[in-house]
Amino acid sequence: MKNTIFFISVLCLAAACSGVKKTQKALNVGDYGNAIHTSVNTLAKNKGKKSSQPYILMLEEAYKKNTERELKHIKFLESDENPAHFEEIYQSYVNLHQIQEKIKPLLPLYVEGQNRKARFIFKDYEDDILDSKDDLAEFLYENASSLLLEANSKEDYRKAYDDFIYLEEINPGYDDTANKILEAYEKGLDFVSVDLVNNSNVIIPARLEEELLNFDVYGLDQLWTKYHSNPQPNIDYDYHMQLSLRNINISPEHVSEKQLIKERQIKDGYQYATDRKGNILKDSLGNKIKVDNFKTVKCNFYQFTQLKSAKVDGFVKFTDLRTQQQLNSYPISSEFIFEHVYARHDGDKRAIDNELTPLLKLGAVPFPSNEQMVYDAGEDIKNRLKSILKRQRFN
Repeated sequence: MKNTIFFISVLCLAAACSGVKKTQKALNVGDYGNAIHTSVNTLAKNKGKKSSQPYILMLEEAYKKNTERELKHIKFLESDENPAHFEEIYQSYVNLHQIQEKIKPLLPLYVEGQNRKARFIFKDYEDDILDSKDDLAEFLYENASSLLLEANSKEDYRKAYDDFIYLEEINPGYDDTANKILEAYEKGLDFVSVDLVNNSNVIIPARLEEELLNFDVYGLDQLWTKYHSNPQPNIDYDYHMQLSLRNINISPEHVSEKQLIKERQIKDGYQYATDRKGNILKDSLGNKIKVDNFKTVKCNFYQFTQLKSAKVDGFVKFTDLRTQQQLNSYPISSEFIFEHVYARHDGDKRAIDNELTPLLKLGAVPFPSNEQMVYDAGEDIKNRLKSILKRQRFN
């Protein structure tokens, strides 16, 4: 037990030393953000531990150097008077504020070796954040509005949309941003018309066709693509998707039979053990020794297997309607097999293996209709189609 405690203590000490070294290294190379993050997390767990003392000093130093560097960089960016710097200036002020808010709950922090409190000079950045946010908001709005007005491609509309979304996040309700977002989104969308073509000689169940063309069930995370199985006359479609089913083969209903002859020795009572002279043997306590009797039982086991299958083959094709060029074509296929096994017996049931006896409780069942078989095969088609739609990219 003592050895175990010593070993655990050594591991904990080694881990603590490793953490201090990594944090000090980050501080030495100017990675102040990492040094602050590690120090704050460590002190939040137990700032009063002796092993936490190095982190107090490193946090003090990293905070001071990071603040000085960030404010110097902000001053440089502001002097450049380039609107492209507005976002960086705003984010810098936000980061300075957030670092202060992380440190404040830890205070006071005591530097025991120097018998003093750790020193942190905090500043109210609220006005700086608001001013820089206003500058950024105005710049984003004007820039995105110009892009929206002068857009030459859907990609331009999408860039404008991203800027408006960002503007809405940092400054909700700014001017008519909500309307601009909607406009940029609608103009940046790719619209895809969809149809299903059945070139087989089998009727597709209406329920399956409806589900195949219901794109809401596929869980697609495609912001800029809309699929319409019922094309709308007021939309200028960019692409066309065709789901073509070429072959649907349904096998005949088939029942196969297999006969097994089962034989097993089972216990059938007992008799008393005797010696060569016919005298009954007894154990050390005087009890008569019993010996199991065995007999062989036989049984004919008839196993029946009902089988029916449906296989669907086809392809999915995407076409660019502006150029009339085919983009991609994917083969798609699925097979569904109906199989039901049951059994009958003739003879002593005890001869049948344990894993086979449950089949005796089952009987023949009606075969699924052809329509149901096609529908069940279509379940896998839906999964394959979902995978294709997730891979397909139009731009």
